[in-house]
Amino acid sequence: MSDQMFQTFDVTTRPDQGPPRLAALRQELTREGLDGFLVPRADAHQGEYVAAGDERLAWLTGFTGSAGFCAALMDVAGVFIDGRYRTQVKQQIAEVFTPVHWPEVQLSDWLREQLPAGGRIGYDPWLHATSQMRALTTALAPHGISFVQCDNLVDRVWPDQPAPPMQPVTAHPLAYAGVPAEEKIATLAAELRSAGQQAAVITLPDSIMWLLNIRGSDIAHNPVAHGFAILHHDARVDLFMAAQKLADVTGHLGGCVQIHPPAAFLAAVAELAQIDNAAIAGDLSSLPQIVADQLGDSLAPAGDPCMLPKARKCAAEIDGSAAAHLRDGAALVETLAWLDAQPPGSVTEIDVVKHLEAERRKDPNLRDISFDTISGTGPNGAIIHYRVSEDSNAPLEDGQLLVLDSGGQYLDGTTDITRTLAIGTPPKDAQQAYTRVLQGMIAMSQLRWPKGLAGRDIEAVGRVPLWQAGQDFNHGLGHGVGAFLSVHEGPQRLSRAGTVPLEAGMILSNEPGYYREGAFGIRIENLLVVQPATMLASGDADREMLHWRTLTYAPLDRRLIVAEMLTKTERDWLNAYHAAVAAKIGPNVTRPAQRWLSAVTAPL
Repeated sequence: MSDQMFQTFDVTTRPDQGPPRLAALRQELTREGLDGFLVPRADAHQGEYVAAGDERLAWLTGFTGSAGFCAALMDVAGVFIDGRYRTQVKQQIAEVFTPVHWPEVQLSDWLREQLPAGGRIGYDPWLHATSQMRALTTALAPHGISFVQCDNLVDRVWPDQPAPPMQPVTAHPLAYAGVPAEEKIATLAAELRSAGQQAAVITLPDSIMWLLNIRGSDIAHNPVAHGFAILHHDARVDLFMAAQKLADVTGHLGGCVQIHPPAAFLAAVAELAQIDNAAIAGDLSSLPQIVADQLGDSLAPAGDPCMLPKARKCAAEIDGSAAAHLRDGAALVETLAWLDAQPPGSVTEIDVVKHLEAERRKDPNLRDISFDTISGTGPNGAIIHYRVSEDSNAPLEDGQLLVLDSGGQYLDGTTDITRTLAIGTPPKDAQQAYTRVLQGMIAMSQLRWPKGLAGRDIEAVGRVPLWQAGQDFNHGLGHGVGAFLSVHEGPQRLSRAGTVPLEAGMILSNEPGYYREGAFGIRIENLLVVQPATMLASGDADREMLHWRTLTYAPLDRRLIVAEMLTKTERDWLNAYHAAVAAKIGPNVTRPAQRWLSAVTAPL
């Protein structure tokens, strides 16, 4: 594999480029008679990750976070970001843009304050989900503010916009997928018939990949291909994807999948709407508004039929993920052992990234990293989704912490692991904060809970130790993870917004943290899979329970742990976990790494 697979196309703007680009966009607003234009970080498929040519938000504003949007008006341009990006956005955008704390400030409220009655906001109907536009229209119509569909005004002023990706699609082996595509299609088609639905429109790339047991590479670090699909109640699938991508999988797709050019998608959707009394399932949270317009009254807000089955991993997917995590843990241990041997100040953030990615490349099952590796020391570690560059690259100095958040895309699984490491002698307040974060991670790892609870019902367990010290963090406790698919996968979440009940087979991250702006950051992350809990010895349980199985194995930095703060239960968990790390990872690393691992996993 070449180094190219780990590089991304940088379309971001420098601060000095922001003003002229915004000025050019405003000229287009004047031509169209509009008062503003919405610029989301989104594409027509409404996934979290986008191709280079869809990085309109980054190109216009310089903000590179994975979530956010800009509302560009004639006299103000708000960049809406959540708590993960409050520090980052201040470093990336020019003064012509105004950071807006979202969701505390809702776009509808902000627009109502900025615009008079009669205000007209343009938007690209391919880039905004149906539920979003319905909510905005409902909130602002009484105030005389309307939304106008138009072509994308950013595209008009972006002269060197990258072309859409056309990477080849490959078959995902049954040994890793676990269930044949024909069986998935038949099962979901039966569910459509049972619900009285004629078809389901699917726009999320990872859903299409899962359904058809295929993988792509249109998006950096995500093994997906752009396309649309219609699943019919009679177990037929219309796949709308460029034929040149599918040359290697036409035999794999079989007779039940018909291939069409993407340009035929809207017409096919409109044709569905002409069927008498048809109910066409769609996920309002991801279905582009222009598709909903074509469906009209036939749209049934039934959700994406692939979402829950994809989230509930089968045995082959869980086994593959567990195996991938052991090999991934070995690559990380080799890197940590190397790093520990380097004197403070002798290596940089980028040095760590390169070494870790080189270790991962040794695995023949690796296809890519699962996201841009986060390697942030000192103040950079306090930027939750920090991405190191040649300009920001900092040496690892004595007394600092290093947040190392990384993962790999392997044929048999997707990994995501964070370890916070001491460089030299860590400050006492950082040790105390780290110990609280560790306590939260342990508490969630040990949790048993009644079946039927969602992420929002249990995620506070991982925050309690921090809360008791008057501390917290501005991101969810955890996200869903795919099986050689997206590293961020819904609908399962360990967050206050996680409303979907957790079910056996779902893989989620457990990643509490703490961030002190200008000083240091802390995050610890393991991946866990939901499993049915065994009956307690007392035998008097009166409801079905779930618990976690840990997938991630790598040592936690004992230099950052204040042992006196741990309870006996927490200490026992930590020692047992480290013993498992030594047993599972030790045989798979070099002799020097084995010696290092033996020392750092000794009982506390």
